[in-house]
Amino acid sequence: MKRWYGKLLGFFAGAALLRANPLLGALVGVLIGHAFDADWFRSRRDDPYRELGLAEDASDAEVDRAWRRLIAQYHPDKLAGAAEDLRRQAEARARAINAAYDRIQTLRNRK
Repeated sequence: MKRWYGKLLGFFAGAALLRANPLLGALVGVLIGHAFDADWFRSRRDDPYRELGLAEDASDAEVDRAWRRLIAQYHPDKLAGAAEDLRRQAEARARAINAAYDRIQTLRNRK
């Protein structure tokens, strides 16, 4: 379990808000706190690991392999003779792949 403070805050907030039945309030607060601790409400669109098709506990070598595989597949130079629309889609995908890779590198260097 990574985080626990959402459950603790939810327990006290729920008990305080539902004074008529503090036990029920605390239980609801703990459940909502668990949802926040588990990142159920976090947007998955900004997850760089998901962009590369990896889990958050992937090793550096796995991140590099996934980036190389995807950038080789979607690099715009590979589609030089393709239709303009297809090339634009490949460029957008390559930008997203590179941004995700850079974000992962930044996150790992901070630790």
